[in-house]
Amino acid sequence: MKTAYTADQIRGAEHALMATLPEGTLMQRAATGLAAVCADLLGRVYGRRVVLLVGSGDNGGDALYAGERLARRGAWVGAVLAGSKTHEAGLRALLDAGGRVVDRAAIGGADLIIDGLVGIGVSGALREPYARLAEEANAARGTTVAVDVPSGVDASSGRVEGAAVRARVTVTMGAYKTGLLVDPGASVAGAVELVDIGLGAYLPDPDVAALTGGDVDLLMPRPGKESDKYRRGVLGIAAGSDLFTGAAVLAVGGALRGGAGMVRYAGRQAPVAQVRSHWPEAVVTLLDEPSIDHVGRVQAWVLGPGMGTDDWAHELAARVLASTVPVLIDADGLTLVANDRSLLRRAAPVLITPHAGELARLIRADRDDIEAARLDHARRAAAELGVTVLLKGSTTVVAEDARPVRVNVTGTSWLATGGTGDVLSGVTGALLAQGLSCYDAASCGAYLHGLAGRLAADGAPLTAADVATAVPAAIRAVTSAGS
Repeated sequence: MKTAYTADQIRGAEHALMATLPEGTLMQRAATGLAAVCADLLGRVYGRRVVLLVGSGDNGGDALYAGERLARRGAWVGAVLAGSKTHEAGLRALLDAGGRVVDRAAIGGADLIIDGLVGIGVSGALREPYARLAEEANAARGTTVAVDVPSGVDASSGRVEGAAVRARVTVTMGAYKTGLLVDPGASVAGAVELVDIGLGAYLPDPDVAALTGGDVDLLMPRPGKESDKYRRGVLGIAAGSDLFTGAAVLAVGGALRGGAGMVRYAGRQAPVAQVRSHWPEAVVTLLDEPSIDHVGRVQAWVLGPGMGTDDWAHELAARVLASTVPVLIDADGLTLVANDRSLLRRAAPVLITPHAGELARLIRADRDDIEAARLDHARRAAAELGVTVLLKGSTTVVAEDARPVRVNVTGTSWLATGGTGDVLSGVTGALLAQGLSCYDAASCGAYLHGLAGRLAADGAPLTAADVATAVPAAIRAVTSAGS
């Protein structure tokens, strides 16, 4: 599992470790790792032009010492001193190695730019001259490497307020920072390289975690010798309407591909006909009234995709939520509970899967604020509503009260197309029906859905049906790697 930490957590671990080491040891370890990554990116170090953007803090010192190492290997290294003060020992080491102080005009001709402007202790918008230097680095032809976090990214949240360095690679020291895994920070961090400086024993419980394929493999339900379709998990799906028949088809498809032993679909006439046509494996119940009395026993429900928001849909939602099994609520189901939050008063677990706009309606917040601070709002919703939250978007996050937020690292921008959320609901619902908790089902469902999207897209546009078709391949990729 990839774990990440806030700036305060990292600083606490650093202070504890520094108390056991000679002064300057951590900076030398960081600079050595940084220089090694930069040398690999340059390929041939001798004669290459490297520009350091040096701020007042320790990141500036890391950049200067890394620049010293590159200069000793024959690189031309120039330092743009942007801060009100400069790490004196680091600057002296650079100059002794043949480096020099330059003005910002050197940025445009650099093969490599090392961003050491600000570190994890700075939040909010970059001030001048840092903001201008960030923009000039972004416009330059050279490769940019950020030290610890790209300048302009809040290390604890991923917020970006104003200008920020767009790095090809971020070399982060000691442990991953939360802001490197969560957009918008993650989108400007590039590839993240972790340098071990010895913090491990001093780190607290993580702020954020990201599942790996191995983690998903360990959590995935597997049928045993005594399994039958009932023991493998029966999922009920209440979705679709005369207007949105496709939502029902896609949710059922995601559930069947996600490993449910049986899928019971309940809906009105038009979506029932479509589900029967596409998925003869599903057990279908035509609802003449908004009741689930004749659907049969299930281990979990998916509620909401394309079902509408009229009185009929509200009554069906109330019946499903009055059951005693876990319920995943998506799409129109979220609109219904946003209008009537009393529907969420139940003893059994609830998993909601909103995008930012749907979450905004649920917790009476501004959509743009949610996009800018996804972690904060997902945590708030989990605590306020008493549910598990899978917040969809450029970074999918899973929040449950009093547990580390999980961040999904799979996926592709091609998944931003109609119907893929319905497939996600089906896949995740299937995992709920097979016995995973809301927290684990949401985390594994997001991982598999994102991986299926990558496999289906392969660099080209896809449809939601393509994603559903690729889910077994995603499961196979995860479970085969772990076996």
